[in-house]
Amino acid sequence: MKKEVSPYKPLHVEAKSNYRKGTKERHSVAQPSKALRIEQLLLRRLLASLGHPPLVVTLWNGEEVYRPTVQPVASVAIHDRRTLWKLLASPELAFGDGYVDGSIALEGDLVELNAAITRSRLLSTGSRLLALERKLNRWVARPRRNTLRGSRKNIHHHYDIGNDFYRLWLDEDMIYTCAYFPTYAATLEQAQSAKMEHVCRKLRLSPGQTVVEAGCGWGGLARYMAKRYGVTVKAFNISHEQITYAREQAKAKGLSGRVEFIEDDYRNINGKYDVVVSVGMLEHVGADHYSELGKILHRCLKPQGLGLIHSIGRDRANHISPWIERRIFPGSYPPSLREMMDIFEPNQFSVLDVENLRLHYAKTLQHWLDRFERAEDKMTGRYDERFVRTWRLYLAGSIAAFLTGSLQLFQVLFTHSGNNRIPWTRAHIYTGSEQAHAANEVVS
Repeated sequence: MKKEVSPYKPLHVEAKSNYRKGTKERHSVAQPSKALRIEQLLLRRLLASLGHPPLVVTLWNGEEVYRPTVQPVASVAIHDRRTLWKLLASPELAFGDGYVDGSIALEGDLVELNAAITRSRLLSTGSRLLALERKLNRWVARPRRNTLRGSRKNIHHHYDIGNDFYRLWLDEDMIYTCAYFPTYAATLEQAQSAKMEHVCRKLRLSPGQTVVEAGCGWGGLARYMAKRYGVTVKAFNISHEQITYAREQAKAKGLSGRVEFIEDDYRNINGKYDVVVSVGMLEHVGADHYSELGKILHRCLKPQGLGLIHSIGRDRANHISPWIERRIFPGSYPPSLREMMDIFEPNQFSVLDVENLRLHYAKTLQHWLDRFERAEDKMTGRYDERFVRTWRLYLAGSIAAFLTGSLQLFQVLFTHSGNNRIPWTRAHIYTGSEQAHAANEVVS
């Protein structure tokens, strides 16, 4: 990661006005150091509450106020007092905004820097100051509502910024979810194809089945299921840009008769299907709508059908970063497995299989960031510097979150309780042969 250059210039001397009583004479004197000493103390306490991350921190006057006892991985320069107080009030939000607007300058690898901070935070769960910050974040990072109207607005904020932008750094099928790397050296295209195959094998797709997909992105999985497995797919999405692209691609590939892309909310899904699948949508549903989602899945899934939900998640319940919620993914919330059970338990679903692809997502994101950086010249003149820095930080920070375990990636396979048409082993996922399917099926 290249060194970031801030537009701010360091201020080596600060002054304040001092008017003598009865005169208009103005004197410029050095500001008393007491206020600065208090600020430095508060900053050190904040860093302590974060677990003493291995960073060198300097202030606008060039003074180094913090150096870790271990080898630092990066340097952080705070260029003005206002930014410092924002950091003290809401560290995550202010750090992201400061990086984007240049009031915080970073030197070092952006992924390593974010990973170092995240690891330190994860080890400091007992900090009083951190506990206070989390309480504040419940308000600052409170996810925006995912009502019918709110969801459309939230999705528009992230996904309808232009297909041309995503085309610069996604794979050729425009798949914007975690890939599955069958080998560590697999390309992004190979890994995304393997992910779709992995999902299809878990769902045991066969020709003639009907599938409904809740949240289909640019349509890559729906097209793959229809073409490779001969199923009929209805795919729902409320992003106009994505639906338009998905329909164009289905028509170009001769799949319009097998795949129907519907620009509508998942709450309006109706009918009965052999399979229900959702890849990368649950993060946008909101925990307060899980019971509602579960009822829809229960209503739409045939008695012997299978369902799969693929979602970013957490080991334990917690709000997403306030910076991510405010600047990138409004209304987003990655659930814990316990919270995901609010979809299944009230609706008499049985969970058949849970897989965590955390490190696969870190590798996927690294591919995206590498392509993003290589495409920087193409972004010049089309997107302003703040926009580019926002997305660079988002991608780098996400890599760090998955590498450190702050975020997880869950694939949960489920069916109705009492359905015995389920595999005896997991062989079908890895062999994909019809013999494996037949050998593993149990019919009551």
